[in-house]
Amino acid sequence: MPAPNPTALDFLQTRRSRPAKTLAEPVPDRGTLETLLTTAARTPDHGKLEPWRFIVLGKGAMPRLAAAAQARGEAMGLDPEQITKGRSQFDQGHLAVAVIEVQKPSEKIPALEQTYSAGAVCLALLNAALAAGWGANWLSGWPSHDREFMQSALGLAEHERIAGLIHIGTETSAPPERPRPDLATLTTWVDA
Repeated sequence: MPAPNPTALDFLQTRRSRPAKTLAEPVPDRGTLETLLTTAARTPDHGKLEPWRFIVLGKGAMPRLAAAAQARGEAMGLDPEQITKGRSQFDQGHLAVAVIEVQKPSEKIPALEQTYSAGAVCLALLNAALAAGWGANWLSGWPSHDREFMQSALGLAEHERIAGLIHIGTETSAPPERPRPDLATLTTWVDA
């Protein structure tokens, strides 16, 4: 029989993201954040390509990113509500880590598997922050999917894109539990 880790299993069964707008200062210091990033980097990575990297967005970067989202939303002709929503995570943010998917040429590892690995890094970082006692939330939104925003605001190359923005800070209020998926409707058992 395997040796269980009930503490880890309990954490995974009860983990809950914290809304980014409820996260406040203090935020993790550089040493703490490096530990969280090291933990996230242990994500499954077929072929050891490391098809992702991190951009740490401190509080000082947030006004610039909010203004960039505002300008880009206006240039795209988005309605004011969309623009406000796109810039709000930067207006309200104190610390976020942009997990950047970096597609790498490989004859063995399909691009889709590299995308999966980048997504897994987002979840690993989110869980590492929560396990360390911080509040954390994985966000995206239209700026994260807009090529012009990615390049002009974060300097991403053509083969890179934002997999997620992981906001980390001090939790100010615990959200209520939400309904969880019905496992019976999502699972097919195949024995033969």
